[in-house]
Amino acid sequence: MYLYQDAISIIKTFEGFNEKAYPDPVTGSDPYTFGYGTQFYPDGSQVKQGHCCTKEKALEYLLYEVNVIAEEIDKLNLEIDLDMKQGLISFIHSIGWDSFLYSPIIDLCENENYAQAAQEFGKWIFNEEHEVIGGLLDRRRQEACLFLDLENLPGNLLLKAFRNYSASPEQVAAIRQLETEINPYILSEFANKFNVTYSGDFDLSEEDLRFIFEFQK
Repeated sequence: MYLYQDAISIIKTFEGFNEKAYPDPVTGSDPYTFGYGTQFYPDGSQVKQGHCCTKEKALEYLLYEVNVIAEEIDKLNLEIDLDMKQGLISFIHSIGWDSFLYSPIIDLCENENYAQAAQEFGKWIFNEEHEVIGGLLDRRRQEACLFLDLENLPGNLLLKAFRNYSASPEQVAAIRQLETEINPYILSEFANKFNVTYSGDFDLSEEDLRFIFEFQK
């Protein structure tokens, strides 16, 4: 068991293991990646075309990268616990340190606005064509849940809420509050799954909601 086991598990799950170095999908060449998302060796040299690694070496490189990220996070002197730190480790491993530094997450954490910081994770889910990448969407969700310590919430919580929907004023207010809190891109993806038109002001009618809830039963 490693100190940052949860972060390592997320990274390994979504990066997968690649024995042979593969090129960047955008450039078709550098940077090359192998193992569990490794692009640089511990000595700073770059992974190149034709390079290979074993699972044992891949884990060794990953542990080194995770510890480096953890040390850099410590230098920021943020008031965060271990779970929050692990959420950040996986997130930074995915987007890169420079991108993280230019995000608003550090300022939000310094102001202890952790819920808003977690929402920022959801903005990093697109490819070069601004299309949502399903794997990134799932990864950001896991990172945000770890960051906010939501791992112990009961499963299918939203479905259970849907099934208990009765259009009471309190429930409608709760749904509208949820709409304001969810990342608009994720909300749009949700709407697309149910063929609901999104025009900037996402608004499900009671009939739409009743259809969704009945559909999920």
